[in-house]
Parts: sequence; C-alpha cells; structure tokens
Amino acid sequence: MKIIWTFTLLMIPGVVSSMRVTGYSGGGVIISCKYDKKHTENEKYFCKGPWPYCTDQIKTNEKNKWVTKDRFSLFDDRSSAVFRVTIRDLSEEDSGTYYCGSENFGLDSFTEVNLEVITDQPIRTVRGYSGGNVIINFKYEKKHKDHVKVCKSGADRCVPVINTNRGSEWKHDRRFSVHEDRSAGLLRVFIRELNEDDSGEYTIIVKVSEDYSFFSKFKLNIEKDDCVKSISLSAAAGGSVNISCKYPQSHSSDVKFLCWRSGADLCAEETSVNESRRWRSEGKIQLYDDREERLLTGSISHVTEQHSEYWCGVQSDGGHKSFITRVLINLTETSSSPSGPDMSHPSRPSHSTTTDSGITENQVFCTVVT
Repeated sequence: MKIIWTFTLLMIPGVVSSMRVTGYSGGGVIISCKYDKKHTENEKYFCKGPWPYCTDQIKTNEKNKWVTKDRFSLFDDRSSAVFRVTIRDLSEEDSGTYYCGSENFGLDSFTEVNLEVITDQPIRTVRGYSGGNVIINFKYEKKHKDHVKVCKSGADRCVPVINTNRGSEWKHDRRFSVHEDRSAGLLRVFIRELNEDDSGEYTIIVKVSEDYSFFSKFKLNIEKDDCVKSISLSAAAGGSVNISCKYPQSHSSDVKFLCWRSGADLCAEETSVNESRRWRSEGKIQLYDDREERLLTGSISHVTEQHSEYWCGVQSDGGHKSFITRVLINLTETSSSPSGPDMSHPSRPSHSTTTDSGITENQVFCTVVT
C-alpha cells in the first residue's frame, strides 16, 4: 500500500505520468516504466487499485534479471532507468488502473497505467503437416500499426523467426511471412515447408509504442501423415482439370478449401466448402467434400498459365489454415471446348491423373501417423 500526500505530489511537475494500454484476453502485455536515475537502487513495484491504496502485484529490488510472481514478471534495467512489467493470461478482470514506480522516502515516483483488456478468442493450438504450410490468424485493433515480431520459445528465451515494420503489408524471412490485412483487422503469419522441428510454442508480439507491447501465444503441432504432398496435372490452356485431395480423419468436420497461389501469397483466391456431399461453385472452381471418404474433389475451368499452382487444405474454427496438398497444373495445347463436372449428378469427379509420387489420383491415400 502506498501512503503519500497526494495534493503535494500533484504540485510537482513530471512526477506523475500516465499511459493507456490495450491487451487481449488469453494474451499478455509488456509495459515499460521509466524512472529517475537517482532512484536506481530503490525497489520497483507494480500495483493495482486507487492511489495511494493500491495493492502490489509484484515488487522487487533485483536488478537485470526477471522476477516472477504468479502472472506478473518484472525486469529492472538499471543502466537505462527503465523497468518492464509483463502480465500473462489476461482476462477482462485485469482491466483497470495500475501504478508502476520506485519506492522513495516521502514521495514515490510513479506512472499511472490504464489497462483495457478486449475479450477475444485466444489462439491455443494450431495443427500442421510435414511438407505443408499453415496460416495463423491474429486479430487486433486497426489502430495498432507498429513493429511485429514472431518468436519461438526456447529453453530460456524466445528466438525471433521474423521481425517486421508494419509500414508495409508484407514481410518475408526464409520460410516465414507476415501479412497485415488492415481491412479485416487481421495479422496473418505464414509458415511454409513445415517439418517436425517447427513444433513448439510461438509468441506474436506487437510493439504499439515505446511504452508497451501486447502479445499472444500459440502452440504449433506438426504431425506426420501419408497424404500426397504434391500433385502434378496436365490441362489444355483454357480447358478444365479435375482435382482430388485426401485429408486426415480428424478434419472431417472442418471447412475444406482450394487456394490459388500468387507469388508469396499462398491464398490469393479461395473457394471453400463446409458441407458434405454437396457441390460448391464459385467462379471457375467447383468443389465437393465427401467426408466419409475423407476426399475433397472438384474442377478448375478456364485454366491459364497465371493460375498454375493451387493448394488443398482445411480450416479450423479460428480461421487458421493448414495447407496439405500442392496442386501444380502444366498447360498443353489450347482447348476449343472447356468443360467442368456435371453438376446435375452430385458425385465426385472420376479421373486417373498421375501424381508426382507415381500413384494415380483415384488412388490417393492419407493416414495420420500418431
């Protein structure tokens, strides 16, 4: 509990400052608190409630090391006269007024922190498959437009896998990409060419200002499967081609999709189906999901050189996408009469195009290895 003469404190310019901080339920925030260098050796604290009767959430005299108490951690960087406070596993109950400062005889030096926690469905676990790709969606308020970092948790630190200044919509670093969809208020993290070493816990950190950052954690599980990873098909320019993609049993009830890849964008155009044994037609793509057979089939018409790479995959409730099978279309001579599947007979297309693995399309299989 902090006991001071409030009216005296308010008469001293620069002693009291304030900041507004936004966090998201299930995630966390990192708050930076500055203090006068003459208070370097003093205890640092972070408390909640009305001043001067706020309750300490964490308090320490340790320097240059993280100190943790329940969901709160504090790191005092005395060389910079700044200490950072991390709050994890946020909920609406964490909203309110906090104070961070240094103990001082007579008058504390502190900063008022007004925290608002926005209720959102946190990312928990995302599933991907070896050789495939994933897209993880992170929802945020449009006003946040600063630096983004994605890191993977190691034994004692979070190792960055990509950093980006969100002044641009795209940022690529090896197999990782970050895309900002400003109209949807979404930050999308792409990971390509997945392997088992990609499994683990990841943190998405958005630096809003010099005062604070917010973050969200998710666990990525990479599973082995025997799904065909790449299918190579042939089609006449302007004609049609049939596709057939198997998926694991665990995704039977999930939405299935077919995405056209354009450059770095794995899903520049998408057609999806969320019902079993019912055709879905959109533009030049028609899809049919047979959940009993665990088979997504369909047709792509008016094939062009620009539209030569597609991906079959599944989408979870959170909108996260797992890309399972790559579909490459090789163009031959021009077709004079393009055609698609017969929509009057809702059964999956039958064809036997040879895949890269040497098996035929109507023999494609997929077994998850546990």
